[in-house]
Amino acid sequence: MKRRRFTAKFKTKVVLEALKEKYPLPQLAEKYKLHPQQIRNWKKDFLCGAESVFEKGKKKAKSDEEEEKDRLLKTIGQLKVEVDFLKDALK
Repeated sequence: MKRRRFTAKFKTKVVLEALKEKYPLPQLAEKYKLHPQQIRNWKKDFLCGAESVFEKGKKKAKSDEEEEKDRLLKTIGQLKVEVDFLKDALK
């Protein structure tokens, strides 16, 4: 028997319906032909990852900080090479 694959859109639909708690979990499972534990797992994953939705702005800022850090480290490396070269030239 081939395993069924579910799209993110389908999983989200099921999880949101489960979060509304309009129907008991076994009834939702029967409606979508799923095992109740599968819905529990999707719900847990959804809630654990929900924080990342609001962190998009922070990731952008962190990316800018990382770019600035990389640029500064490159400059430091270049200046170190130049200083070492000049030290050798004066000897």
